Amino acid sequence: MEEEKETKIPTSVRPPVDLVGEKGWTPLDAPALVGGSLRFVSGEPEGNRYRILYYKSEDGQLRARVWFGPETEGPPGHSHGGAMAAVLDEVLGLAAWAAGYPVVVANLNVSFRNLLPLEKVVTVESTVTSAEGRKVKIRGRIRQGETVFAEAECLCVTLPETLS
Repeated sequence: MEEEKETKIPTSVRPPVDLVGEKGWTPLDAPALVGGSLRFVSGEPEGNRYRILYYKSEDGQLRARVWFGPETEGPPGHSHGGAMAAVLDEVLGLAAWAAGYPVVVANLNVSFRNLLPLEKVVTVESTVTSAEGRKVKIRGRIRQGETVFAEAECLCVTLPETLS
């Protein structure tokens, strides 16, 4: 009896993607800010799931340029809502870190506005809207031009000093 061998279907790697920020944006080294915890979304910079670069805008807010690859597919030819939510989770949490608040996301509310076509580069905008005690609130959205694909509100809580 012959042993069955698992056949792996090769996934072709997509070519490089232009994630250059807008004029006035400064590149941000996100892993240097929070360590290796940015693996889920940012972990494969040349992969077929996400590709992402972070920036600070002229007004000091965190921005990201993101490519949603074929491994984020939900509806045919479009990104899965959970893939968009994962990006918003990472970007909004990182926005708090970049503003000086070491946090974890406690609540994330996402409203989906339009289907996001695969293999498009989009911008994620974020704004820290308030910080009171251990609670930090952030808003964000995924957009391309005037088209908004998703909007989110996030409640984060700061980490105890022993963890940050």
